[in-house]
Amino acid sequence: MNLTFRSITTLGLGMLIAGLASASLASGQQVPAPGSRTQMDAHNCYPYFEWWNDRIDRALSAGTPLAIEQDLGWYTDPKTGKSWSVVTHGEMSGNEPTMEHYFFDRVHPIIEQALKDGNHGNWPLITLNLDFKDNKPQHLAAVLELLRQHRAWLTSAVKTADGKTPQPLNVKPILVLTGESDAQQAVFYDQLPVGEQVLLFGAIHTGHKDPQAAPEVIDDEKASNYRRWWNNPWKVVEVGGQQHAGEWTPEKMHRLRALVERAHANGLWIRFYTLDGATEAELSSNGWFHGYNFGSLDAARTRWRAAIAAHVDYVASDQYELLGEEMRGAADPELHQNR
Repeated sequence: MNLTFRSITTLGLGMLIAGLASASLASGQQVPAPGSRTQMDAHNCYPYFEWWNDRIDRALSAGTPLAIEQDLGWYTDPKTGKSWSVVTHGEMSGNEPTMEHYFFDRVHPIIEQALKDGNHGNWPLITLNLDFKDNKPQHLAAVLELLRQHRAWLTSAVKTADGKTPQPLNVKPILVLTGESDAQQAVFYDQLPVGEQVLLFGAIHTGHKDPQAAPEVIDDEKASNYRRWWNNPWKVVEVGGQQHAGEWTPEKMHRLRALVERAHANGLWIRFYTLDGATEAELSSNGWFHGYNFGSLDAARTRWRAAIAAHVDYVASDQYELLGEEMRGAADPELHQNR
């Protein structure tokens, strides 16, 4: 085997991270540790009106562990005044699926089988990433109640009087992440009594910061008991984002690594969105957004591989199957060689 110094270093780092994750599992501490695995994050994984109802099936076909994003809106029926949460990206008619139906019903057999089989070090199998389109207290409360109905499936932590210190996670097949809104923290954490189980975990505050600032400026928060991850548009790596990315360079790789290392040093998982490489026809037929498109599959794949090499925790894309294949190839290098 002809190993370069870089490959030896990467191999050693991977073994170190795996060892830390195993030690964490044995000691009952947080699992998975930030940087211990890279997962495909299925962006906008829900139908738009009557279109693309198969997105969750496509995502799950890529294999676990993975993340699934669900955008949520609060719909009020103008005739009855009744309100409920629906999975949607924007306009609502009331005919959109609920998260109970679209997500929880679909993953039910997977989760029940996982609970039967037990945790073999691969939990959480699914990260449920919630993107709220509003922060109405009644909407947040309704979603929290739904999650409580499925608490046996959900990774949790105990709320303590000291919210700054992350408590060990009671790891289950699903991990739920949500945004950086303080309104969400109020409902999902602050209003809980001490001793209650925290069922979903927020992102650190970065929304109004300069995307090209130094990593320690953008991420000036360590993980807390509630805030445990860092969510980033790709423009924090490449100026102008996907449509202005140009060639991938060593300087850009250095920037990516610096951001990831900062997150992990602060005990945070890190996510980047949304890395697509598609033709105009593919964008149109699949309902994907131009703003997330690098313009070619090769350009997107270069960034996927860079993110995997940098130990990014969640890589969001609309190209679930292709990114899932890339993840499997990274785990089994022979798959790359045979492509």
